[in-house]
Amino acid sequence: QAQLVESGGGVVQPGESLTLSCTASGFDFRAYSMSWYRQAPGKERDFVATISLGGGVTDYANSVEGRFTISRDNAKNTVYLQMNNVQPTDTAVYYCNTPGPEYWGQGTQVTVSS
Repeated sequence: QAQLVESGGGVVQPGESLTLSCTASGFDFRAYSMSWYRQAPGKERDFVATISLGGGVTDYANSVEGRFTISRDNAKNTVYLQMNNVQPTDTAVYYCNTPGPEYWGQGTQVTVSS
C-alpha cells in the first residue's frame, strides 16, 4: 500500500529556515515526479513545488520562487522542501503528493509567527 509520510513542520519566526521531508513507501518512488502542496486555514490547497523523476527539473509557485528549494534522494525514497526566509503567509499545512496516482501524505503543519 502506497504511503507518504511528511515530517519537519513546526513553529518558526519570520526570516528563519525550515526543511520538510516526505518519505515514500509501497510504490516505486523513482518512477514518479513528486510535488509539495500547502493549505492555509480557510483556503484551497495550492501547488508549491514539483520535481522530476531524476531531480533534474523543478518548478515552483511564484510565491515561493527563490526562497524554497525542492530536492529528492531516490536512494532514501525521500523528497525534501527547503524553506528559507519564511514569512507569515507561508503558514499552512504542507502536503507531499505523487502526481498521477495522486498519493497524498497526512500533512505537516508549518506556522510562521513572531
